[in-house]
Amino acid sequence: MKVVLQRSLHAKVEVNGEVTGQINKGFVLLVGITHEDTQEDVRYLAEKIANLRLFEDHEGKMNRSIFEENGAILSISQFTLYGDTKKGRRPSFSEAAKPEVAKPLWDLFNDELRQKNLQVETGVFGAMMNVTLTNDGPVTLIVESK
Repeated sequence: MKVVLQRSLHAKVEVNGEVTGQINKGFVLLVGITHEDTQEDVRYLAEKIANLRLFEDHEGKMNRSIFEENGAILSISQFTLYGDTKKGRRPSFSEAAKPEVAKPLWDLFNDELRQKNLQVETGVFGAMMNVTLTNDGPVTLIVESK
């Protein structure tokens, strides 16, 4: 499982012109799931992301978690994170999990974050989405379970 995490000041996702999720300060998570991912991977990443200290304290050091900032999460399913561009000019997505595997794991990931008392907004799994965000910092990390 792979997550691209971007710290944001505000962000939203739209599907067919309709806002399906919107946050102010927090994290935008682009979530990719591969064939080998399990519920254990989901729980590991939810715990890791919920407790990362990526917000500045009064000394300007990244020492505060999303909880301490009263931040929110915008979670976007992103199968293209497992695109392979090594051969040819068109990416292969064979490493991305099939929708029937990926969607339940993405839903569980979002539920795990909510169970940690985080506000979680989402896009729509499998939909064409427009994501708008103001990256704060910018701070962008890749967080993986394996």
